[in-house]
Amino acid sequence: MKILLVILIASFASNIQGQTLAQTPPMGWNSYNCFGSAVHEDEVKANADYMAKHLKQFGWQYVVVDFLWSYDNPPGSNIGNPFQSRLIDGSYIPWLAMDKYGRLLPTANKFPSAFGGKGFKPLSDYVHSLGLKFGIHVMRGIPRQAVWTKSPVFGTNGITADMIADTSSTCPWMNHMYGLDMQKQGAQEYLNSILKLYASWDVDFIKVDDISRPYHKAEIEGYKKAIENCGRQIVLSLSPGATPLKDSTHVMSHANMWRMADDFWDNWKEILAMMNYAKQWQGTGGPGHWPDCDMLQIGKLSKRGPVGPERYSRFTNNELRTHFTFWCIYQSPLMMGGNLPEDRPFDDSLLTNEEVISVDQNAAHPQCIYQDSTKAIWISHVLNSKQINIALFNLQEQPQTISFSFKDIGSFKKAAIRDLWKRKNIGIYRNQFQQLVNAHDALLLRVSPE
Repeated sequence: MKILLVILIASFASNIQGQTLAQTPPMGWNSYNCFGSAVHEDEVKANADYMAKHLKQFGWQYVVVDFLWSYDNPPGSNIGNPFQSRLIDGSYIPWLAMDKYGRLLPTANKFPSAFGGKGFKPLSDYVHSLGLKFGIHVMRGIPRQAVWTKSPVFGTNGITADMIADTSSTCPWMNHMYGLDMQKQGAQEYLNSILKLYASWDVDFIKVDDISRPYHKAEIEGYKKAIENCGRQIVLSLSPGATPLKDSTHVMSHANMWRMADDFWDNWKEILAMMNYAKQWQGTGGPGHWPDCDMLQIGKLSKRGPVGPERYSRFTNNELRTHFTFWCIYQSPLMMGGNLPEDRPFDDSLLTNEEVISVDQNAAHPQCIYQDSTKAIWISHVLNSKQINIALFNLQEQPQTISFSFKDIGSFKKAAIRDLWKRKNIGIYRNQFQQLVNAHDALLLRVSPE
């Protein structure tokens, strides 16, 4: 009955109108976890090159420049101080790269090809030339410096930035932006203008930050409307979480992916916490709309910020396998956080296992069928098939045998079972299956009823 209920909820979710993008969970790379605010154009290109050469054939396609691309990081900084100081005349330093209509531009100090007002178009062209897609991070709202300069809003007659800003709506961790008062004439036009700018750069993906917690419903609707009117298909990702569960119906119909939790990092306790968030959101994912577990903490992290010293992921190999297995069985978007050119062989073995990736990309109705403090069992259903994916997670500090009964996942008594990590068939079983699973490790199986 519980499995049927999840399937019915997910079937309803998959029928939401207007969601034609992200028919499967988006897969790609994001600059934040390895470069913070300080990524440079050559590093974006290096990651795009690596993806095109080693990962594209397995479904990886988005290359996303994360936050503060218009901010000139102080010399010698890692993540940089993301706050602007205000001078006696009210102006801001450091001054963000911005056009006369209050629309932020990439700074040429970090993105030389943007010089002369070209924006991200040259970098986007480079990424597209590799057969990949290009994305950017944006902060919710309108720049405070645009409000100070009373920048005209493109496409309006006499409306300026100070007339549409909600100066009481601010981000608690970065002071660059004000929210928009979407009831004011010109607010939607401002969002339309920035999306038309991004469309002119051939952007395929935007991650809008400071918008899900608290949940800014009117501005989310504004971004979706602006995307629909920009003349280009652009995936809409909302960040950070926790997105409120009470707004699940709204977010499913307005965003292609949304964060369930705050930033995820390479700490075992955060995997356990993510499993709990995922249980709360199960049944809401489907073509066009995916709850997001956040970036994959795999490979070389924090080269220039943002959290902790430069390092390879603190996860052990067992924990890395658990991490990737859970993201796949749950059908989360898969966005690599590590610097791809520094991947170790084990890192790439995770990212290039097509059988494991198929669990993320070619399934439906992920559901937790058992969880306690020692183990967790999740299943999903292979599309257009009677096959079932099942993931067994050992949450203990020592190995343990984990078992499941066929009656708990279907109405069959005999099945062939394949180990997707090992890419081999392991036998025909009747009624149940059990296997020893190492500490903090995961087993990912495909069950084919006979």
